[in-house]
Amino acid sequence: MFRTLFGMGPKVDLKEIKSNGATILDVRTTGEFAGGHVKGSINIPLDRLQGQLKKLPKGKPVIACCLSGARSGSAVSILKSEGYEAYNGGGWSGLDRELNS
Repeated sequence: MFRTLFGMGPKVDLKEIKSNGATILDVRTTGEFAGGHVKGSINIPLDRLQGQLKKLPKGKPVIACCLSGARSGSAVSILKSEGYEAYNGGGWSGLDRELNS
C-alpha cells in the first residue's frame, strides 16, 4: 500500500539498476542534501527539477530519492512525463543502505 501511495510501483532491484549506470537524483533541499546523501548522487531540489532536466542524461535510468519517498515520487512523475526511465528510491538513507548492502 505504501509503495502505491508514494508512487513507487512494483518492487524493482534498484541495486541492479544502479549497477547498469543509473543516475541517483536527490530532490531534497540543498541544506538537507548537505546533511547527508547517497555517495555519487546529484542534488536538484524538486522545485527546480523542471528547469534543470538537462543535467540528467536522458539515455540512462534515474533513481530519485528524498527524505521519505513523497518528493521523489513527484520527481518520478515529472521525469516520466519528460521521457525518462525513472524509479522512486524512497528515502535516501534506506536507498543508501540498499545500494551498499
